[in-house]
Amino acid sequence: MTFAQKTAVITGASSGIGAAAARGLSLQGFKVILAARRLDRLQALAEELCGAYAALDVSSAESVAAFAETVSEVNLLVNCAGGAVGLEPIAEAIDDHWITMFESNVLGLMRVTRALIPKLIASGAGHIVNIGSVAGLETYPGGGGYTAAKHGVVAITQTLRQELIGKPVRVTEIDPGLVETEFSVVRFDGDEERAAAVYRGITPLTADDVADAIVWCATRPAHVNIDQIVIKPLAQVSAQVVIRNDSNS
Repeated sequence: MTFAQKTAVITGASSGIGAAAARGLSLQGFKVILAARRLDRLQALAEELCGAYAALDVSSAESVAAFAETVSEVNLLVNCAGGAVGLEPIAEAIDDHWITMFESNVLGLMRVTRALIPKLIASGAGHIVNIGSVAGLETYPGGGGYTAAKHGVVAITQTLRQELIGKPVRVTEIDPGLVETEFSVVRFDGDEERAAAVYRGITPLTADDVADAIVWCATRPAHVNIDQIVIKPLAQVSAQVVIRNDSNS
């Protein structure tokens, strides 16, 4: 089977890593199905890539079920939908922030994957790529809700790999460090100055950097499973250990 005959579903495809992954996979000949909440952005990208698009809110079981009905076949599922909200310590945790993060990063990933697993198996060469984070491999002050959610992504990915053993479905986890997208703007409720400070003085990853890893994993031979890739900018050692160049601050 050539990549031109394969169909890729990408959640969170309206911006950032999801949009970059859609472009990269399309260049490799995949037919892309873009899914997200912002239909205006999806439509423009789908027209650019000659792909399909549909509304999807992964926090809604009804939305996921409706979306899955529109997908007739799928070889590759890239779960990009997710994100962080707030940076409060656990002693000041805001319930709505934690609920939002678990709905998008954990329950949403589960819902979409559950809905499409039968079609991935039926494809005879399925592949699930979950976008995690270095926050799923460690913890840091103020990140309790997000790190808990991303640890959930790790647990889901590892469980899937065990449950799908013997089935024609590969399972991959990609854990990026600092990537300059809309992530921090959303996390800080639109505060662009605070978001920009996260990346000040370093050269962060771009969405294209992570998309390159997604495309590479997806284009390995069907018998090769890339279990996990951790990808960070050179200036980053861990979630909170970053060397900054003051001259660029």
